[in-house]
Amino acid sequence: MRNRIYLCLAHMSGKEQDFIKEAFDTNWVVPLGPNVNGFEEDLKSFIGGNKEVVALSAGTAALHLALLACGVGQGDEVVVQSFTFCASSHPVAYLGATPVFVDSEINTWNIDPKLLEECIVDRIAKTGKKPKAIIPVALYGMPYQIDCIMDIANRYNIPIIEDAAEGFGSKFDGRLLGAFGKYGVLSFNGNKMITTSGGGALICPDAESKKEVMFYATQAREAYPYYQHERIGYNYRMSNICAGIGRGQMCVAQEHIDHHKHVQALYKELLADVNGITLHEKPSECYDSNFWLCTVTLDENLNVKGEEKAYSTAIMRTVGGTAGVIHAAKSVHTVIEPNINVEAMRIALDEAGIETRPLWKPMHCQPVYANAPAYINGVSETLFKVGLCLPAGPYVTDDDVQYIVEQIKNAIK
Repeated sequence: MRNRIYLCLAHMSGKEQDFIKEAFDTNWVVPLGPNVNGFEEDLKSFIGGNKEVVALSAGTAALHLALLACGVGQGDEVVVQSFTFCASSHPVAYLGATPVFVDSEINTWNIDPKLLEECIVDRIAKTGKKPKAIIPVALYGMPYQIDCIMDIANRYNIPIIEDAAEGFGSKFDGRLLGAFGKYGVLSFNGNKMITTSGGGALICPDAESKKEVMFYATQAREAYPYYQHERIGYNYRMSNICAGIGRGQMCVAQEHIDHHKHVQALYKELLADVNGITLHEKPSECYDSNFWLCTVTLDENLNVKGEEKAYSTAIMRTVGGTAGVIHAAKSVHTVIEPNINVEAMRIALDEAGIETRPLWKPMHCQPVYANAPAYINGVSETLFKVGLCLPAGPYVTDDDVQYIVEQIKNAIK
């Protein structure tokens, strides 16, 4: 029986155990230590330039601290790309600020620069002050139009926090994502390009900024011979054990990136003659995507077997993995959801042992953000209704890709 094919699982280099053993042998099993320092140096070298890096417990923690470093607080507004995972916007709410969502442009599926500027102008007119930060997101690894976004941000003097959690190794015009804005966020969750089992990092502009971020990441302790706290801090530092995994992963980082690009190219070749299925590709050579996940859209008129069964049964497990707890669904339907042919395709592939996933549901469509300002052009909602993520991780072989495409073809009437 064929093993189940997952969207993206990390692959070990073989070096991880050496670094972890060293941590245990030297009794460094706390949220600091030689592996943490070494992992930060590895990341700094990988990114290049004069940036500094802080290894943290999660990408979400990195974004939280970046917002804090940009002075975001109660009553402020932060512009956030709507087409993303909730971790891009939730930290804004942690600080008592309001996310202002901006829709996507069709080429990269990322934040629309034209709509971004319209948003900034309108927020200044309505609130009397400009947003405190802008968060573009490298959706599924695809670079955003960072040249246009930087131009707008610089004209209004608003700092950019790049959410490159899905874009580790992706480049725009030859330069790595996360190195353009004032801060850059990376994620090393178990399904990312490289993993520390769980973890993230914040790319900082200089040593002083790194020092301040580390202060907040280690409970904001003042320099006294006892515990003195004058500001609220957080327990966000990465452990020496997790960092050891990260150091081993850096040995295969480029190999992982190359593999994802290879899988994307193979999907392109094998899906070329499949009518009604369109693979999302980079719009030009400036956009060097890592293709963290390979994504397709289904023509709304494409007929898929089993459409009559789509949404007939409530989902009983978490989307995107088994880790987590879910509430029972109030209904099998929500106001906006993938088309029935997309859901039928997801079910058909699931029954064939292939994990797929709908695209991220836009944040401006999420009930928790029902009252948040949003500047919408319809792109992300349209894509959410027709899109599907296909497996692309290091464990996905050429034979797996051929099998996946065969099953896609078999599911079409």
